[in-house]
Parts: sequence; structure tokens; C-alpha cells
Amino acid sequence: SSAACQLGFYKSAPGDQLCAKCPLHSHSESRAARVCRCDSSFYRAVQDPPSAACTRPPSAPVNLISSVNGTSVTLEWGPPLDKGGRADIVYNVVCRRCAGDAGQCEACGSGIRFVPQQMSLVQGALTVTNLLAHTNYSFWVEAVNGVSDLSLESRRAAVANITTNQAAPSQVVVVRQESTGQNSVTLLWQEPDQPNGIILEYEIKYYEKDKEMQSYSTLKSKGTTATISGLKPATRYIFQVRARTSAGCGRFSQTVEVETGKPVSLRYDTMTIVWICLTLITGLVALLVVLICKKRHCGYSKAFQDSDEEKMHYQNGQVKFPESKFYVDPHTYEDPCQAVHEFTREIEASRIKIEKVIGSGESGEVCYGRLKLPGKREIPVAIKALKAGYTEKQRRDFLSEASIMAQFDHPNVIHLEGVVTRSKLVMIVTEYMENGSLDTFLRKHDGQFTIIQLVGMLRGIGAGMRYLSDLGYVHRDLAARNILVNSNLVCKVSDFGLSRILEDDPDAAYTTTGGKIPIRWTAPEAIAYRKFSSASDVWSYGIVMWEVLAYGERPYWNMTNRDVINSVEEGYRLPAPMGCPTALHQLMLDCWQKDRSERPRFSQIVGILDKLIRNPDNLKCTATVNRFTQTPFDRGLLDLASCLTVEDWLDSIRLGHYRDNFAMAGYSSLGMVMRMNIEDVRSLGITMMGHQKKILSSIQAMRSQL
Repeated sequence: SSAACQLGFYKSAPGDQLCAKCPLHSHSESRAARVCRCDSSFYRAVQDPPSAACTRPPSAPVNLISSVNGTSVTLEWGPPLDKGGRADIVYNVVCRRCAGDAGQCEACGSGIRFVPQQMSLVQGALTVTNLLAHTNYSFWVEAVNGVSDLSLESRRAAVANITTNQAAPSQVVVVRQESTGQNSVTLLWQEPDQPNGIILEYEIKYYEKDKEMQSYSTLKSKGTTATISGLKPATRYIFQVRARTSAGCGRFSQTVEVETGKPVSLRYDTMTIVWICLTLITGLVALLVVLICKKRHCGYSKAFQDSDEEKMHYQNGQVKFPESKFYVDPHTYEDPCQAVHEFTREIEASRIKIEKVIGSGESGEVCYGRLKLPGKREIPVAIKALKAGYTEKQRRDFLSEASIMAQFDHPNVIHLEGVVTRSKLVMIVTEYMENGSLDTFLRKHDGQFTIIQLVGMLRGIGAGMRYLSDLGYVHRDLAARNILVNSNLVCKVSDFGLSRILEDDPDAAYTTTGGKIPIRWTAPEAIAYRKFSSASDVWSYGIVMWEVLAYGERPYWNMTNRDVINSVEEGYRLPAPMGCPTALHQLMLDCWQKDRSERPRFSQIVGILDKLIRNPDNLKCTATVNRFTQTPFDRGLLDLASCLTVEDWLDSIRLGHYRDNFAMAGYSSLGMVMRMNIEDVRSLGITMMGHQKKILSSIQAMRSQL
């Protein structure tokens, strides 16, 4: 008979085979053991053979980061430091809804959506949508492996506690026709089931049936009823209603079709017609006399005439109804103070407490401070102040910017709190945006956001520009440096004083008319002929899209302004940034159509981005560089010949802080780097998905150059 195995050894079956030492974290309890039992707190999965080491559940994931955007949250985390000796790590996310400060929490329920899924996640990231507004949530992210179910201990998890922001209202569900006339329709509707805040107004969209793509009109109403007048008789119209809160607009209701009344035929005898004609002629003559008198004696200023002409142009050309709001250019006022007093709120200087300077220029400073208005809580604000010794032109431009800003009210446009003009220090007070300008913010957090987060930022900028465009306002200087970001990653369009801001802008160039234009962001027709329009703003928006996807990269890199102008005129366009989805680069190219009539409107851009957010699978296909778009901008791409070392290469893609990771793992040449795959990159301890993607995209680009 064969000899029995000693303690610490085992033999799985009787016979002459040699005794084997017990696997790691296991022991034999007696001589002649046929299997080694696992040590305390260690386990062997059902599918593991007796020769396999005993393992244990993993520790909690690390570096859990949450990012709230309205009623959705994006979670990202790194792998556990202790994987328990196993490689089959997956992640589960548990959602709890918590009430108030008492800490009572309950399961979130079935209405919440987890993207890509809630359980058995392989990657360390997911997005949770359909959360309730203004609600506390607790998310527990636990790592599990093949023996987690065998352990009696409670699972260890990383926890993120968040509070959702205000959400847009839900859809207006019930809309019905109350009355119909020959030229008007009265509608009645119910408040949304989930207003998610105070409803500021309702927007009614209407158009002739089957003619939505040709033109449509909108009307605003403070209540749940509205009469739409000025309609054609005997015509079928389509109506939709949506609600708006400070968080934005909800979805439009289902369409309601209404036909206006038929015209009533009237018959008059000859004398009646004669009297009507005489009355009209007399009225016209009287009106003409009054107008001549006013022109000669009443002394209306040229500024007011221009302003009235401009408003009438917009009313006749775009919208038919007096309820619609339009931007009024303060430069049409002879005295800018008049525009300031008409549009803005004067704040007493004693209500403002300046705490620190956060920016400075040649003619002014930007400060952080606190504002306390009577009957309201104290709020953080940004304060723009003119420096002592300012010129009258600088003061006029400064106040004009406030007059422009005061006319806007949209969650994606910077909000003006008021102005201080009755003290020696002239100030503009706006809401405070914690994360500053978008370009600097993106460069600081290079590669740290998911594509859905970036698209969400672009959607916010597009919504703000749609609002400004609908008011008839042309920005002229739309760029990432002029977008501000708050603590919830909400982007807001800002900087409405083009002439003042461009004084010290190195990206500006003189044109033949003496003004300055930010060449890299400006449409060709605006550079050549100074034809600024919403379509030229759309071109600039395409450049902003590129900046966002490139994490604040300088458009056209180190090309001169003259080279940019010539190249764009020849048909060259910026290539897709690394990892940019095809759908987003195509939208950029649409914004850069040479014929401005071919560019999409901001309303269409927002619609496209909304569809991409609802269908994130369409963002998985990444763009390939088209040689037509790449030349002559390939100077901005990786030049393999200029990268002699791994350190040079990492510096060229702005990831030089990973030098030690590569060096300690033995990657001493670019040839070794080019053989790396995703698992190799992760093994270096690079957990940020954006950085992983950037490294792999660059490796792919190097391979293509060989």
C-alpha cells in the first residue's frame, strides 16, 4: 500500500502518485487527506479543482466619482486593491433613495434606468437616469468575484451620496380645443404631472398642417390657456404645448389638429362702399399729416427710429405675434445709460461683499463675492469691475454688455443679477460659475469625462444658442473660452461684449474695416464680408464641439491666422479628435458647410444631440481621419519621427505624468509600446477610461504610420 500523506499535503485518490502540497490558503486536517480545506475566510468556487488555491471576496472598489447632471448621475470607479486572488471581478450597483436628513433610505424602485446595466458590470462606469428631481440618493458599488456568494460576511462597497438637481418639467399630457374662430383658436391644457419646480411659462408651437419644415410660430403664455390669433380662415393647424421652468423646457405635448372657421361673405350696396372708401381716404390723410408734424417738431432720435425699424423687421419677417420677445441692441440708444436703466436692475454697492480677485485684464477685473438682497438669502456672485482711469468708450461698452445680458433668461445663458452705476466703481454682477471657462476646465480634466457627459455639455451650449438665435441675437464670439461651467457641469453662454473682449485676444486679427475677429472660430463669410448671422454662430459652434471633444485643444494648433483662412477657403476642415464618435464629427462638418444656408439651425442641432443622448449606441462608432479633412492640419497630429522616446511620446499626447508607470513596467522603447493592448494599459494602473482611450488611439495612429 502507498504511504499516507503528511499534514500539509494531500492525494486526491489512493494510489502510487506523489502527495501534493496543499494549495495557497488551504490546509489538510489529518494524515492521508484527499483534499485540502480552505483557511478561514477563504473559499473554493464550485468549478475550481482541488488543486486550485483558495480565494476570498474582493475589497471595495476605489476612487468612486459621481457627476450629477439634472436628474441623472454618472459613476466611475477603479478596481479593488485586493482582488481576493481571482480575476473574475464584476461590479454590482445598489441604488437607495433617502428621505431628508434622517437617513431613512429605501430601494429606488423599477423606474430608474441603468446604462449599460445594473449588475455584473465589467467596466468601472455607468450612468443612472430617470431619477427624481431634488432627491437624495445613495449608490453602493460593490465588487464581487466567484466566491463572494460563499462568504457570510457583508460585502464591502464604495458609497456615493448625491442630490439631484432641478429637472425640466414632464410632458404636457392633455391639450384640448376650447373655441375656434375664423382667425383664432383658444386652447386649454393641464399642468404637467411632474412640474419639477415653478412653471415660469408655457410655449405653444403651431403651424399649418404638413408645413412644419417650411415655417412654424411660437407663442408664450403664463397660464394654462391661450388664444392664438392671426390665423388663416378655413385652414388646418397643428398645435403643441410644453412647459418651462428655470431648469429648461419639457417635451412638447402630442399634436392637436384644429381647423379654423370659414370666411363669412358680406354684401354691401354701392353707397355703403362709397362711404367706406371716403372714410379710409380721410383717415389716411389725417394720419399722414400727424406723421409729418411729428417728424418736423417732435424730435425723435435716430436711435429710437433704428430700434423701431429693427423690431418691426423681426416681427414681420419671423414672428407674427406681439407676445414674442426680441433682443434690442443697446447700441441703438444715444445714451447707453438709458438702455441700462431700461433693462437692468440697479444694486446698491453696500449689498455686495468682494472677497477675492479671480481674473484681471487691461481695463478691468473679475472678482468673487457675495450678494445679499433684501428678503433673499446671500448668494455667491461674480463681479466685473472697471479699473480706475477708464475711458468713456470703455464705460459705454461695459454698460452695453450689461444691457444685452439683462434681456436674456435661459438656464444655459449666464444670468445677470444687476449693475452698480451709482458709485465710483462701476460693476456688473452675475451668477458665479464655480468651474470657470470651459476650455481651461477641459484641459484641467483631460480625458476624465464619458462621451455622454461631453454630449450633455454640447447640448446645453446648443440650447443656449438656440434661445439667443430665436431672440434675433448674434453672438459673434462663440468659443469654449466664452462658455462658463458651474459645479453641476451645466454650461452657460457668456461674454456679450465682443469689441471689449477682443482688445487683448491673441486669436483676433484686424480686418479691412478696422474691427477685430477671432479667426479660428469665425465663418468664412464673416471674415471676408463681415456677414455675421445665426449661421455664422453655427460655424463657431462646430469649432466649440471640436474643442470639447479635444479637451480644450487649440483649433488648428500652431497654424497662423492667414494659413487658417487660406486652408478653410480651399475646403479643408479640422479632423475628428481622437476617439470622437462619427456622428459628432459629421455634425461638426455640417456646421462648417461653406454655403451658410446649408448649415443646420440651432434647433436642429439640439434635436440631433437629444437623439444621440437617448440612443447612446450611436456614439460607439468612432470617426476615422479622412485625408481630405486632415491635410494640411497633420502638423497637429502625432509625428512619429519627432518622438524618439517613450517620454517624448507621452508628452506629445499630454499624458507625461504616466512616465513612471511605463518605466517601472519596462516599456523602454516605442516599439514595445506599439505592441500594447487594453489589458497592458490597465496593468500599468491607468484607470481613467479617457486616458486609456487616448493612449490606445495614439498607439493605433503610430502603427498606421509604419
